[in-house]
Formats: sequence, C-alpha cells, structure tokens
Amino acid sequence: MSDRPAFQPSTLVIHSNRVYESQSNSILFPIHQTATYIHESVGVTKGYGYSRGANPTVNALEQSIAAIEGSESALCFRSGMAAITTLCLAMLKAGDHVLLSEVIYGGTTRLFEQVLGNFAIDYTFVDTANLKAVEQAIRPETRLIFAETPANPTLRLSDVHGLAELAHTRPNIKLAVDNTFLTPLLQNCLSLGADISMLSTTKYIDGHNATIGGSLATHDVALTERLRLVRKTLGTIQAPFDAWLTIQGIKTLPARLAMHCAHAGQVAQWLERHPRVLRVNYPGLESFPQRELAKKQQSGFGGMLSFELKATTSESLHFMKALKLCTCAESLGSVETLITNPATASHCDLTVELRARLGISDQLIRLSVGLEAPQDLIADFEQAFEAIFGGAE
Repeated sequence: MSDRPAFQPSTLVIHSNRVYESQSNSILFPIHQTATYIHESVGVTKGYGYSRGANPTVNALEQSIAAIEGSESALCFRSGMAAITTLCLAMLKAGDHVLLSEVIYGGTTRLFEQVLGNFAIDYTFVDTANLKAVEQAIRPETRLIFAETPANPTLRLSDVHGLAELAHTRPNIKLAVDNTFLTPLLQNCLSLGADISMLSTTKYIDGHNATIGGSLATHDVALTERLRLVRKTLGTIQAPFDAWLTIQGIKTLPARLAMHCAHAGQVAQWLERHPRVLRVNYPGLESFPQRELAKKQQSGFGGMLSFELKATTSESLHFMKALKLCTCAESLGSVETLITNPATASHCDLTVELRARLGISDQLIRLSVGLEAPQDLIADFEQAFEAIFGGAE
C-alpha cells in the first residue's frame, strides 16, 4: 500500500490522487474525447494507444475511486453490470461455481440465469446473511462468492468479514461485494476482508442521475491486470464524458451521504409510526433485526430503505402515483428522492413464490431518500396517504 496522507473523507474526494492538466492549468481535468492517440514513434506512446484500453479522463476517475476504496488502483466500466460481467468473465470458466446472495439486484440474477449459464458456469443462490448456509453451499468447484450488502431491496445485511474468513479458508475462492448502497465511505469492504469491491457509480458516486457507470477495486495486482485485459477485450471501459461528470459528482460524495443518511433516518422513523405501514426495512431503526451488524461494519446507515404497506397491490401502486416530490424511477442514490415497486421493476423476473419467500411482496416499496428537506418529503407522504386511504387507518 502507498503512504497516502490520512485525509478525512471530504478532503480525500477532492485532493487525494487528484490529477491536474498541465498545458493550461485548468482546475478541472479535461475530457479526453478521443478514440486514438498519436505515437511519438513506432511503439512509443505516452501511455495511451486506444481508448478501448485506457483513457486519461477515465484514469482520473479511477484514481478518485481508488482513493476512497483504499486500493492502489481501480477500474471503471460502462455500467455496474459491465463491471460484474467483466469480473465474471475474467475469473470464471466452464465448470466453475458461484455463490450469490439470494436477495440481490435483478440484473445480476439475469446475468447468471440468462447469460453465464449458457457457458456452463454454475451458480447457487444462498442466504449470505447465514454463514452456516454459505459454508454448506460451498463446493470444490466454487470460485467466487458474490454478495450484496445491504441487499436490494430488503436491506438484509451480510457479514462481510465473516464471509471473507469463510472464503479464505478454501483455496481459490474470492469474495466480491456489491457495495453500491453504501459506497466505501460508509462501508469499506476491502478493509473488512473482501477481495473485490464493486460499485455502480451511476448511483451515489455520480449522485445526479447524469451517467451510467461501474467500478471494481481490489488489492490483488494480478487480478487487476486480468480485469484490465478482459475489459479491453470486451470494450466495457467507461466513456470519457461520463467519467468526467462522475469526477465532479464524487467531490461532493461525503456531504451528500451525510444528508442522505440523516434524511432517510427521519423518513424511516416517521413511516414506521404510520398505521398504514406494515414494516420498514432500514438499518438505522432500533427495530431492524441486524442493527448491531450494521453498527459493526458500517459508519452510517445509508439513504436507502424499503417499506411494506397494509394495502392491496392496486392501492400500493396508486399510492406511489399520488406522490408529488418522490419520483417513480428505476435508480437510486441521486439528489432526487426516487421510489420504485421492486415486484414490478427490478425484481419482476422472479417468481411470485420466490419474491414472497425473500420478503419482496407486491406491496413493498423501495425508497432512495434524496436531499430534499425531510419535512417536505413527509408532507408528500401524508398527502398521498390521505389521497389513497383517507388518512390514518
């Protein structure tokens, strides 16, 4: 590891590993919107040959991601799913086996069920919150444990350190964690023992719904170079303009996360007290079953929550439509508060029976709490409850 100064997060995202442009002394690193680069002579370059392999603007973002991950380097991709796909194709071959969190982003499920399965890569969904169940599911051919914590959309937590210890008692098994909901500033998965940290930078890292992107970070130098090779081969590198926008977003990440956490906590407490709400899933609530684990491995509870209404499916969908400040959209982590119904959106490919077992009912609503004033968000919920249910039960 390098001898980086131990900056606080707000300093870290602005100054650590920062790259400046020397020709004009621009305070913002420029967008290198180019496909190719001039060779000074045959075989001699300034480190860049073709933007499918590397790009200076993308590299500047990668240095910022590495700074918050605490890794020597990071790699950025066209999307979070591009990052996960590249990881799998870099690490796995026919006959290998993967353990996946049973509550996980729907796109990850589709990748294994509809794409990687065609290449004889086997997988098993397991409750990664249950270390005994994970241990029992490991096979001799298991090569990767891919966990998402907090899980989408139930916020169920997995013990990252426990999973890492379990994985590392076996040869050739690595632990990858989708840390999109919290980012390394609220949960540093590499410090907890994970081999790979994955982020959808579309979400909190960008924070403004302006880009699509993903990243991977690891302390394993050989794996980083393998990922770089596969990314170049597949063409899954981040686009320069999206990288430039994300660089601007990451500079305000600590300030935004503090507001997301504070606002989500207030909204979660209010929802939990409402008679039309059956339950609220938020690690910051005293009622959350895994709150002690959250306090142990997280430095904040995040801006994501989900809640289940005492209502019919139709009433639940009409309730969402009645909201005015909360926007119905399939994303999270932005300055705007976003709301979705996972059963009809991110997890629509799951069977009704499986969704029921995982706690993803038709009445479950996922909320990404934004930067609007909490009292305004609560007032929006109040008017929606009034419009659909006539107020309190």
